[in-house]
Parts: sequence; structure tokens; C-alpha cells
Amino acid sequence: MPGTLTSPKLTAADRCDRCSAAARVRAVLATGGELLFCGHHAKEHTDRLREMGATIVTEDDATATV
Repeated sequence: MPGTLTSPKLTAADRCDRCSAAARVRAVLATGGELLFCGHHAKEHTDRLREMGATIVTEDDATATV
């Protein structure tokens, strides 16, 4: 039976790809890549990421899609 791929939980070592603050959000792109964002940059880019078909996962609930 095939397994489900999941992203590991964010840790203190995970940094925002825009400003290097602590990452709070993981954006998994439809192309297979991922971006990490602090809360500020997640708010700034979430609408465009959704338009691109990205899955947005917060640190609070790594299994929920926002």
C-alpha cells in the first residue's frame, strides 16, 4: 500500500526564504518545490501562492491546509 508523503514539522532551524526570520508557514508548490515564510511574508504572498496552486501549511497544524 503506498504511503503518503508529508513535510516534516517546522523547527527553530527553519528560516523564512525572504528575510531569514523563523519560518511559520510552509508553501508546497504544485511543481514539487517548497518555500518557507515568516508570518509577515506568508500574509504578503499567500494569495499569489494559492493562485499558483500551492498548498499552504502553518506550523500550528502541519496537516491542515489554509
